[in-house]
Amino acid sequence: MARQVSTGVKLAIGGGVAAVALLLGLSMGRGSDLPPIQAKVVKVVQAKPEAKPAKPVERTRAQPVAVDPHALMVKRVLPIDGPFRHGDYVWDEGGAPAKGPLIVTVDLKAQTLSVFRAGYEIGSAVILYGADDKPSPLGAFPIIQKDADHYSSTYNNAPMPYTLRLTSDGVAIHGSDVQWGSATHGCIGVPKAFAKKLFGVAKLGDLVVITNGRMLDTSQAS
Repeated sequence: MARQVSTGVKLAIGGGVAAVALLLGLSMGRGSDLPPIQAKVVKVVQAKPEAKPAKPVERTRAQPVAVDPHALMVKRVLPIDGPFRHGDYVWDEGGAPAKGPLIVTVDLKAQTLSVFRAGYEIGSAVILYGADDKPSPLGAFPIIQKDADHYSSTYNNAPMPYTLRLTSDGVAIHGSDVQWGSATHGCIGVPKAFAKKLFGVAKLGDLVVITNGRMLDTSQAS
């Protein structure tokens, strides 16, 4: 419970007035023959603003980046009970480091996306991906834009909530109505609730690695 502390300060009024008068008298009695007081110049140095992180270079779907294989080493995978169907996802950051590099992996063959922080899986979901005429690209792509309330400028203003754009020619991860038999125009569609969680932890420059059945190194996973 907060409490107020009242401090009573007793002022010796008479003594105070006398002291002030004495100081004034001394000041007036020795004024003109003293050298002028030199003002002290204080140089104010402004702190330099923190440098903003460089904006990731935009790439097309034909320009993936190289990835250090050690960055794909998995230390923990989340347990998934039962079949993993369209619309399903898991998210659990418990036991994972609060900080560390974030990497998103997408396996088109398994139709799943996984989110790893410092090698610990914190989320996984069943996805939609590009149909035959608009396939999703393979390779590693940094996130180059985040837009929580994005609408497609190409496909009839279709809503694409929690968009994480990967390429300059329209490939992104975004929230979708993930149902069996549906497909995208090359994007990676995930359940909207999952997309919101991923959007909250992902940063510009984080890598998204899209494979077609490639297995990650899980030899150290618990």
